[in-house]
Amino acid sequence: MRADHAHGMKLVILGRDGTLNRYRDDHVKAPEELDPLPGAMEAVARLNHAGWHTVLATNQAGIGRGLLDMASLNAVHIRLNQLLAEKGGRLDAAFFCPHTPEEGCDCRKPLPGLIQQIGERFDVELPEVHMVGASLTDLLTAQNAGCVPHLVLTGPFGNLAADELARLLVQVPKARVHDDLMN
Repeated sequence: MRADHAHGMKLVILGRDGTLNRYRDDHVKAPEELDPLPGAMEAVARLNHAGWHTVLATNQAGIGRGLLDMASLNAVHIRLNQLLAEKGGRLDAAFFCPHTPEEGCDCRKPLPGLIQQIGERFDVELPEVHMVGASLTDLLTAQNAGCVPHLVLTGPFGNLAADELARLLVQVPKARVHDDLMN
């Protein structure tokens, strides 16, 4: 790492589905299916205004399965950036894994490859990076990459009873839990 970039960059890696937009079992395949969570766009804007760089990290197995193509994924992320810009926010980059679980890549969360790519691209030490997501996969990814794991309860975990959530969190002991991206 170059000394001139070693200090000062504050980076947050964000999951997409369940963190920024409502989680869908059938995946977001088109811009009109993107349904931002209340306060999420404003939360990213607040992070940006506080000097944080924000990067998206998302598994997109729908590409590998033929459910959507690159043009569709790009359109979804363009729409996401438009929604963020309306609130004064932005993403610095969007990283995604296009592979299906069966392909055995190293960039599919919870493996750390995608996060390592982000660390290299932004020249940051991963233990200083915060990773926010809505799933156990996101928490395990943060842990596997050496990032600070944060769980927002705006995705699939939002409906869990406290004891069920506690049992899941045992797998990621350093996880910090938040009601949503604003808190």
